[in-house]
Amino acid sequence: MAILVIAEHDNKQLKTGVANTVAAAAKLGGDIHVLVAGSQCAEAAAAAANIAGVAKVLVADVPHYAAPLAENMAALVVSMAKNYTHVLASATGFGKNFMPRVAALLDVAQVSDISGIESPDTFVRPIYAGNVLQTVQSKDAIKIITVRITGFDPAGTAAAPAPIENIAPVADTGLTEFKGHELTKSSRPELTAA
Repeated sequence: MAILVIAEHDNKQLKTGVANTVAAAAKLGGDIHVLVAGSQCAEAAAAAANIAGVAKVLVADVPHYAAPLAENMAALVVSMAKNYTHVLASATGFGKNFMPRVAALLDVAQVSDISGIESPDTFVRPIYAGNVLQTVQSKDAIKIITVRITGFDPAGTAAAPAPIENIAPVADTGLTEFKGHELTKSSRPELTAA
């Protein structure tokens, strides 16, 4: 059984939720592969290789992954999904952007915003604004999961870095184009990390 974790990064540094998502993946058992899709993202890949529990880092480094557009990310993940039993991403704006598309293209149900793992097919997730915990079971062959990063402590640092392997990217779908973004600085944490 192999598990794929999709890394959220800015092409230089990993976002904090990646280590938490790897920790969630470790509770499933099996080899954990981390996908770093970006442009000039070697630093982010090296950081992913240093997370404890990671068996391999897969890198797709081409200009059309510089911004994680849902159409391009979904096409890449779907092309790889048949090799994995579980595909995980943080339940941040990043994961919520493309993971539903991945699930739809694979014709499976997405298990959203998990905060606990009972077994490889049974997960705990909050509902009703976090006031109730729901246990759900997925019978799908490939489980598409977004992880509530506050539900899992981050994985530590590996004793030795995992191997990094370059993979063939999927061609740009050409369906969307990234024009730019403006970031607002705030002293408050992002809601999904609070």
